[in-house]
Amino acid sequence: MKNQVQLITYADRLAGGDIATLAALLRGPLSGLFGGVHLLPFFDPIDGLDAGFDPVDHAMVDPRLGSWQDINRLSAEVELVADLIVNHLSLKSPQCRDFLANGAASPWHGLLLTRERVFPGGASAAQLQAIYRPRPGLPFCDAHFANGDSVQLWSTFTHEQIDIDVNHPLGRQYLDGILQTFAGNGVRMVRLDAVGYAIKQAGTSCFMLPETFAFIAQLSARVRALGMEVLVEIHAHYQRQIEIARQVDWVYDFALPPLLLHAFNFHTAAPLKQWLRIRPRNTLTVLDTHDGIGIIDIGRDGEKPGLVPPAELDQLVEIIHANSHGGSRLATGAAASNLDLYQVNCTYYDALGRDDRRYLLARAVQFFVPGIPQVYYVGLLAGVNDMNLLAKTGVGRDINRHYYTADEVLASMRKFVVRGLCALIKLRNSHPAFTGTFSLPECGADELVLRWEQAADFAELRVNFLDDSNSVRISHATGEKKFEICTMRCAWVEEICA
Repeated sequence: MKNQVQLITYADRLAGGDIATLAALLRGPLSGLFGGVHLLPFFDPIDGLDAGFDPVDHAMVDPRLGSWQDINRLSAEVELVADLIVNHLSLKSPQCRDFLANGAASPWHGLLLTRERVFPGGASAAQLQAIYRPRPGLPFCDAHFANGDSVQLWSTFTHEQIDIDVNHPLGRQYLDGILQTFAGNGVRMVRLDAVGYAIKQAGTSCFMLPETFAFIAQLSARVRALGMEVLVEIHAHYQRQIEIARQVDWVYDFALPPLLLHAFNFHTAAPLKQWLRIRPRNTLTVLDTHDGIGIIDIGRDGEKPGLVPPAELDQLVEIIHANSHGGSRLATGAAASNLDLYQVNCTYYDALGRDDRRYLLARAVQFFVPGIPQVYYVGLLAGVNDMNLLAKTGVGRDINRHYYTADEVLASMRKFVVRGLCALIKLRNSHPAFTGTFSLPECGADELVLRWEQAADFAELRVNFLDDSNSVRISHATGEKKFEICTMRCAWVEEICA
């Protein structure tokens, strides 16, 4: 992948359009900002129970967005990331419908995972209790065959998302067919969505088992054989992320967003620096995505300590709720129908109390940390919590999934904080130091210094979390440039782009 900032977006929620509209936006107001785009599920349909992550037809572009031809055109302009929804498909899919209509006679019998297949002799209370699920309750839903017989289908997430038996030949055939379609239409990177839940075994947690690692390795090899790279999406204890990174092309740095929030609110960089010393380098750095802000990623896991103490992590969640004036509380946990037990649903801008300087400093840290940065479309526009959409759908993550009109996009692009963010993106994309060597110079516990060097070129960011004072120093053809990221003057925005 290009060593440039990428955009994460839905095709229909940015400027209210389709794939062609998004391409025009990237050539127009967003020109020069992004080397790649993670195009969130564009499969048929985009408006299911889980915003496209419950595809009825994973190999078809929703006609309201365009066609595979439009995907191909977009991939010729930017490097494209697409989701392989590994764990499940929609209850309304042709495969599920045929299975329920014909039972054992269905050609798709074997693709869908039933409770009985994992527990052929029945399950004990202890076995059921051991299953890890990111929502309350057991991961099963009742369904009925055409003859009236009932069956319990495995549904890790919602009753509309039926899990696939990825070990069955039909499971492999199903996933490989989608991958071949991706490869044939210019997709550059495949994001393995919810892959941590793909392997189920009786008596285990059914999450990130040794067999799951083996499956990820096998699936990754099949992706690479088609000329694409692999991104694994896992929310788990930070040590898991380090383990996964050893065997795939890319992982997310999901620890960075909450650690930065912790640094600003507890006025210390110590946990953040601890993480930066041990984190994988083959990461995509994010502050926000289409999901919530991860908490599990820096917390304790049984006897394994977290990156921050439990009491501080609990306090941090309360700070986010306070900064968002209670909006995130209404969108998180039991308050929302689409439950996320390990995340706080909130825009990152609201999580920082809409503080422009802190927001830009957080983005600067993201861009100076090793890895390829991704910026979510709501974060690009310094978006605030969409309480109206949350009230309309009752889905917690919709608080951070606003539908922007073209006029809203243009108005947001004029805001100082967005202009500052775009300037930082251009610096990250263009300065030669970011292709060189990274270092983490020693400094006080309340400070963070991030430095890049490539031959005579350098770029250095210094942040003090006691008072948010900061400086950026970069090499330039006319000599060294030094400026402060602030909201009191606009000169640094123009200077950084000069």
